[in-house]
Amino acid sequence: MPDLSGKRVTVMGLGRFGGGIGVARWLVSQGCDVLVTDLAKAEDLTDSVARIQDLIDSGAVALRLGEHNVSDFTTRDLVVASPAVPKPWANRFLRAAEAAKVPVTTEIRLLVECLPSRARTIGVTGSAGKSTTTAMIAHIFRDLGRAVYLGGNIGGSLLESLAEIGADDWVVLELSSFMLHWLGDGVGYPSAPGWSPSIAVLTNLSENHTDWHAGFSHYATSKANIVAFHQSSTADAIIHHHQGFAVASPYFGPGHTVRTEVFELAPDEPWPRFVSAPSLTVPGQHNQLNARLAVQAAAVAVYNRELAPGKWPIRGKTGAPPEAFLAAVQRCVESLGSYRALPHRLQLVAEYIARPGQRPIRFYNDSKSTTPESTLQAIDALSTNAGMSVQQIHLIAGGYDKGSDLSRVSLAGSRLAGLYAIGATGEALAGAATTDAPPSAISCARYCGTLDQAIAAAVARLRPGDALLLSPACASWDQFTNYEHRGEVFTKLVQEHIARRAGAARTTPTPGAAK
Repeated sequence: MPDLSGKRVTVMGLGRFGGGIGVARWLVSQGCDVLVTDLAKAEDLTDSVARIQDLIDSGAVALRLGEHNVSDFTTRDLVVASPAVPKPWANRFLRAAEAAKVPVTTEIRLLVECLPSRARTIGVTGSAGKSTTTAMIAHIFRDLGRAVYLGGNIGGSLLESLAEIGADDWVVLELSSFMLHWLGDGVGYPSAPGWSPSIAVLTNLSENHTDWHAGFSHYATSKANIVAFHQSSTADAIIHHHQGFAVASPYFGPGHTVRTEVFELAPDEPWPRFVSAPSLTVPGQHNQLNARLAVQAAAVAVYNRELAPGKWPIRGKTGAPPEAFLAAVQRCVESLGSYRALPHRLQLVAEYIARPGQRPIRFYNDSKSTTPESTLQAIDALSTNAGMSVQQIHLIAGGYDKGSDLSRVSLAGSRLAGLYAIGATGEALAGAATTDAPPSAISCARYCGTLDQAIAAAVARLRPGDALLLSPACASWDQFTNYEHRGEVFTKLVQEHIARRAGAARTTPTPGAAK
């Protein structure tokens, strides 16, 4: 752990939802003099400020809100940047720190540098599916009775839990491309060491966050940091599937040591004959794939670190894996039987039966879907696993423009029962769906603007057996503070709609009733 006692540290970004709170509190516990600066005004950060008010009152934390001051970045001992800051290499405040030779780091770098054991750290990244895969791995460890800590891009900061994390505990991190950029060699200051987890899980790779990265190449290169394996003294593993890239691609080259084991899973590859597939409560072929990635990662971890340490790699180019490994795989599969969907991930939030004997109308919150790929996966999951056709799915999509290609969502929308487009990308999304619709399409695509208007337009057309799916394919920042906020608003509006419909059903006379 670095000696930070007495250091003057600037935390760049408190955040409306408190992204800088954990690192600020931890820095104070290390004896630092902390300044928190944020471009948002105090009135927009009321809840976040309240959560560190005790530190402010004690004088341990000072605030500069509504602006950044260059001197706060050039006269301090350390700057902790928020990973949300786009194109950080071009940010004038971070460039000023670099020119003044003030090192810049992030919450995730501080965390991984202080973890007691990299050997028991699993990292998960990808353009879609990384949250679910990360949560599945953590769930498996808990079901196996192992101590596990879940963090990174999911949950809160683990910095304040460092004192509790032991050398034999497992740490599972969801790592965004923003975080992985900051974990590269020499990023933040010339001697910054690169870091990657012992076991790296790569779900897929497709165009995303080009607004932050200024292009796909930088995005992919940042993702590749998870398999750089900067620390070569510990055996490493890569687990991934073929969708979007392969290990031999330009961004994920095979130049690793003999200690590295690579597992490749094709999206349509069945579970191995010696393993029974899990009975998942979450629908979709993509979740079966997420489950395979999670099982493989957890089983490799348990085998290589607990059951047969020093026996790495567990298999050669030919021959079956050892029985102990197969047993670990099967036990991990069984653990997923009790896994439940994360909030905002294809989450069934309500259903309504208008009249007895009719099929229910269902409402799904998939607000975490911020890429075209994840939206297409959600549509496929409902049409193949929820007993409905694509002509029964009504989709709400659109939002903040990250520069992603939404043409496939538009094309899919033209085949659905309805596409109700919202946000900054909504007008173009609805227009393309109408223009690209095949002659046989009977769908309704319209620009609704806001979420409440989209729900109102959709519910007027819902029929028994239909589903209303919020799966935006875009970020939420144009109209909401984050995807959780968007999902919560959707759920609230849906529940209000059902309450009104239920009330109307109770007060409307049935045909033939006495008047």
